[in-house]
Amino acid sequence: MPIKKETNKIDEIIALAGRRGFFFQSCEIYPDSSSGFFDYGPLGVSLKNRIIKLWRKMLVKRDKMIEIDGSQIMSKSVFEASGHLKSFSDPFVKCEKCKFISRADKLIEEKTGKAIPEKLNDEEYDELIKKNNILCPKCKSRLGKTKRWNMMFKVGVGAENNEAFLRPETCQSIYVDFPRLFATTRIKLPIGIAQIGKSFRNEISPRQSLLRMREFTQGEIEIFFNPKKTAAENFSEVNDYELQISANKKIQSISVKNAVSKKIISNEMIAYYLALLQQFFEALGIDKKKMRFRPLGDDEKAFYAKEAWDFEVETSLGWVELVACNNRSDYDLNAHAKQSKHNFEVMDENEKVLPHIFELSMGIDRIIYTLLDLSFDKEKVDNEERIVLKFKPLTAPIQVAVFPLVNKDGLPEIAKKIYSDLIDFDISYDSSGSIGKMYRRQDEIGTPFCITVDHQTKEDKTVTLRERDSMKQVRIKIDRLKEELDKRLGK
Repeated sequence: MPIKKETNKIDEIIALAGRRGFFFQSCEIYPDSSSGFFDYGPLGVSLKNRIIKLWRKMLVKRDKMIEIDGSQIMSKSVFEASGHLKSFSDPFVKCEKCKFISRADKLIEEKTGKAIPEKLNDEEYDELIKKNNILCPKCKSRLGKTKRWNMMFKVGVGAENNEAFLRPETCQSIYVDFPRLFATTRIKLPIGIAQIGKSFRNEISPRQSLLRMREFTQGEIEIFFNPKKTAAENFSEVNDYELQISANKKIQSISVKNAVSKKIISNEMIAYYLALLQQFFEALGIDKKKMRFRPLGDDEKAFYAKEAWDFEVETSLGWVELVACNNRSDYDLNAHAKQSKHNFEVMDENEKVLPHIFELSMGIDRIIYTLLDLSFDKEKVDNEERIVLKFKPLTAPIQVAVFPLVNKDGLPEIAKKIYSDLIDFDISYDSSGSIGKMYRRQDEIGTPFCITVDHQTKEDKTVTLRERDSMKQVRIKIDRLKEELDKRLGK
């Protein structure tokens, strides 16, 4: 789906992200730093790790999947087999005057507000550019003819400078490793194989911070299954769970069992994994009303996809795709079998089968931006503006902060002891500035709970526990803090 033009909110989020160390432009101190590359600071790393930890808990471990960590540099043969060297390209146009290069499809989407099918040929792009009178976004001059840009990053390996490539997606490692994994780990069909890792795409014009990057993190799950057996063993666990499905420009809530019985989703197995996926995003704190599964038509889905769904979340920039869900049939294993001359068939009970694959390909960086966008809020408090990130406590990068009211009278020593006792939480200690300023700093990074040690603490061994969203404070005995935080954090 097309993404709206940048708004003031994205600028505010990027400013906050840099100011507080969530993420920022890589190599920013140098004038030759390239766009599309970002570094994560401490808060960004913590938020990212929380997302990945929940992904492992709710998807990988729940369904007894196995996980690998494949190489980021792969041989040329891999991408000849996969089709990336031939067809992994974006359409681009160059300004005839200033020579500025832009993606043709994105220019058209921004001008028309309509999604552009991926399967258009270059002449069709040229016709749309002419029809909509689209000019260079930089100098408003005429654009040249549409051409193609392959997004693969080529590298030379060894003294012989052998040709290889940075992987554009993590799934290819899973596909080429499948025969060894099946033989050595005693797995049986159906089986999920998962991977978290970096992928690389030489985008023509990366934009909108973490939403379009040249180096990014993917959470990939590939389900290998016998196409004759699509029943889900644990289907009863999600039978009555309601999915948010887009149809005729409206979102309808429909139970998993009804989605299958009405053939909205082709089979139990795919419906089961879509349900697990939506439950994961609910656990991250995303409102169910702001999410949808959008079925892709023939003009949108990839050539290898038998069935395709995009999981999208509504942000201030519009609907943003976070997960691509594709029934890839036997395309990938068949392609690698032909290229490598290796047999990818396996035994499923008494039958030899070339497995089909259902894929859940998740953009971790996009999820981080989405959580920042949906959590970002500004409100007036005592005639002052309060910026707050309203993360769900489970996903907040810092769960609790500890302050001494003043840096004297033995209060810092008590606060540091509490900090040490609660070290199993993601905890922060702060003693710089007034209590109001310390609260505002924690609000701005999304810390759900703050503990303040004051003079009463010395008298009755109680502290104030302040809740971020309501700003209400209660006094709690120090020896009950861990129990109370466990309860409030949902541990």
